[in-house]
Amino acid sequence: MAQEKGKHEGATSIIRIAGRDINGNFKIIRGLMQIKGIGYSMAKALALAYKNEYKISEETMMKDLSDPQVVQLEAMLKEPQKIKEIPKYMLNRRKDPETGEDVHMVGVDLSVKVKQDIDHMIKIQTWVGHRHQYGQKVRGQRTRSTGRTGETIGVMKKTVQAQAQQAAKQGEGAK
Repeated sequence: MAQEKGKHEGATSIIRIAGRDINGNFKIIRGLMQIKGIGYSMAKALALAYKNEYKISEETMMKDLSDPQVVQLEAMLKEPQKIKEIPKYMLNRRKDPETGEDVHMVGVDLSVKVKQDIDHMIKIQTWVGHRHQYGQKVRGQRTRSTGRTGETIGVMKKTVQAQAQQAAKQGEGAK
């Protein structure tokens, strides 16, 4: 029986939720935080709502959830705006420009939507779009000393000075 238990744990030690493989040794909150678009506050709120709805503690390990429980958790994760315990300010896409609804996106959907938003800003030639297009900082940060790309000048200066001194010595030796 001990062998069967060890075999069962190894088989379910990785849980797949929202297109992401999650380590089964994490508790529910920590496991949800592994998904792109879910931070600590949202994971805590989802775990609390899950606890209130299905009477499963937030201290439960991910590997201890059965398949129907994982499906229930994933359903809550896909539409957290419908859960009364989660306030609207916790959603990551409020008043979506296309639909006007408050939604929360996770995983690949979030990545694709952000890329589409950036491409749209570049297309309509906004200031933010130009900054994205040229790889500059977008949110008003300073660029004089940080965010530099390309060749480092300070290191090259020393080698150029050393070469110039050698050339000067060789030029004096030739006279």
